[in-house]
Amino acid sequence: MMDEEEGPVRKRTRLERIVLDTMGIEELRDYIAELKAEIERVEADIERKQGHRSAADSFFRRPPSP
Repeated sequence: MMDEEEGPVRKRTRLERIVLDTMGIEELRDYIAELKAEIERVEADIERKQGHRSAADSFFRRPPSP
């Protein structure tokens, strides 16, 4: 028998979905600003990690054959 929980795996969401209906326009704008700030923080971390990876790749790259 198959368990009901063995269905397709759903990607985990990291953000809590909040009810927008109860928020006013200014609260929604503030919420958007918070989300944009979080996106900028994550993008900066991605760039930092890509820089580290590029440095590691160039360090471990084999020299060209003669």
